[in-house]
Amino acid sequence: MDTRILGNGTVGTVEVGVVGLGLMTFDQTGAQPRQQLLDTVTTALDAGVTFFDTADAYGPGEEKGAEAMGENERLIASLLDELAVRDQVFLATKAGHVRTDGGGWALDGRPEHLKAAVHASRERLRVETIDLWQHHRPDPAVPYEETIGALKEVHDSGAVRMVGLSNANPEQIRLAHSILGDALVSVQNQFSPAFRSSAPEIEVCAELGLIFLPWSPLGGLGDAKGLGEQHPAFAEVAAERGVSPQQVALAWEIAQSPCVVPIPGAKRPSSIRDSAAAAELVLTGEELARLA
Repeated sequence: MDTRILGNGTVGTVEVGVVGLGLMTFDQTGAQPRQQLLDTVTTALDAGVTFFDTADAYGPGEEKGAEAMGENERLIASLLDELAVRDQVFLATKAGHVRTDGGGWALDGRPEHLKAAVHASRERLRVETIDLWQHHRPDPAVPYEETIGALKEVHDSGAVRMVGLSNANPEQIRLAHSILGDALVSVQNQFSPAFRSSAPEIEVCAELGLIFLPWSPLGGLGDAKGLGEQHPAFAEVAAERGVSPQQVALAWEIAQSPCVVPIPGAKRPSSIRDSAAAAELVLTGEELARLA
């Protein structure tokens, strides 16, 4: 699989596959058969997928509320340890979103929360240093520069190797870059055939040398299967190429910029195998024009 380079300068660099794996689906809709998840991880690695993405707020079932915090991190750590593949995975997590009782989600960008959250994630992931720690979503109740200042303190402490943002706009990305410098390596925003308004963020990432990580690149948990029906041009190109509309969507995203690394969710080997194949699907200029 083709690769992209994360990092530069003082933080070093790491190569990751041009298609990553979003881990939220491993347990968000309830427990999945463990062997199925182990096989999904193995299939991903065999296909060249090395960037794995979780978050401290990911966990099963809306009904669990606050108790879901950290469950996805614990699950992922146990799978990687059982397979003994830690050295093959670049593992990213996030903080700044919290689950609430009653099935809700809330924001907490306070420095004291983030500093506590990173240590909790380290314990759950069973790592001394987190590969990539991302701020999950801006908190309107906390000045963004205060949140970013906390990310810098955490990075400077050695608890995390690299820092990323999520759901940030161009102005926030530039502000964070001015504070974090080389420690900032990525931005994870929503981007898909149905959600294209993150194009300005992709441009800023390309300018600043950051990787752009589209989340829900196939439309999210409820819409991925129906992508071809909702976006007929993708279905048409897929039929002509003998591949899935989902594969075309990921190839289209990769073609947007050399800085793009989509992170589709998958909880079955067949799903990540199909997604990984998008790395080899090179769309023509005519096809890209149709999809645009």
